[in-house]
Amino acid sequence: MQLSIGFSPCPNDTFIFDALVHNKIDTEGLKFNPVLLDVEALNRSAFEGSLDITKLSYYAYKFVQNEYILLDSGSALGSHCGPIVIAKTVFEPQQLSTKIIAIPGKYTTANFLLNYYLHTLPDYKPQTGRHIAMVFSDIMPAVQKEKVEAGVIIHENRFTYMEYGLHKIIDLGDFWESNTGHPIPLGGIAAKRNLPREILQKLNRVLRRSVAFALDYPESSQEFVRMHAQETKPEVIAQHIHLYVNHYTVEIGEQGKNAVKYMMQITNNTDEQEIENIYFVSDLVN
Repeated sequence: MQLSIGFSPCPNDTFIFDALVHNKIDTEGLKFNPVLLDVEALNRSAFEGSLDITKLSYYAYKFVQNEYILLDSGSALGSHCGPIVIAKTVFEPQQLSTKIIAIPGKYTTANFLLNYYLHTLPDYKPQTGRHIAMVFSDIMPAVQKEKVEAGVIIHENRFTYMEYGLHKIIDLGDFWESNTGHPIPLGGIAAKRNLPREILQKLNRVLRRSVAFALDYPESSQEFVRMHAQETKPEVIAQHIHLYVNHYTVEIGEQGKNAVKYMMQITNNTDEQEIENIYFVSDLVN
């Protein structure tokens, strides 16, 4: 069976998907057609239903939960790995409520976490036009050239912004963790719900196998990772993978699931009964 699969060109994604798309593991008869896109482009492709399997922001998942179900492997989820707000000049985080801020997409978890923080500020009133969506790699240059007053950075940029003379205003992931007690649910892998149940089970097994292979043989994916990375310095790539590929990537587990469910609860404004909806393949098949 041939399936389309979308993921980003960022090192954590190319690292975990290398074995799967290059037949380095047993795919149980499944064949994959990879499509590499920016995270917000992946979110929008999920809205269109154009991919059988796709990486997407956990925030974006709220909009497609009836069409897609989450796999238990492949998550970018953890601690101290969230998006950072940076600026050219230092100011207090509370001042972000009046700033023009570049974001890596309306439906990204990064934008959700920015709004989560802003809504805790006294007398904060959202205003149209203050958040400017850009491809994530364009945000630091825009801040540096003062096209915007601040920017929310993700991926490799969190390791390099200091080199551009930029300053951290607030770590949005740390704010989320300290306020909720949950790890940061950045992004996950989702498959179409209308795929046969046995295929969804296979996908769960195959993706876990691909993540495990990547961790056991990290040198195997180096060429694929470097080919697509925005930042090609080996030390930055290694930092990126180490931060975003962890035990939640192998298997999300109950703690990770609870973080996703909590996000869904506060974004969907659902009650406790509704939040018990099945989001993960492991819950569907057990």
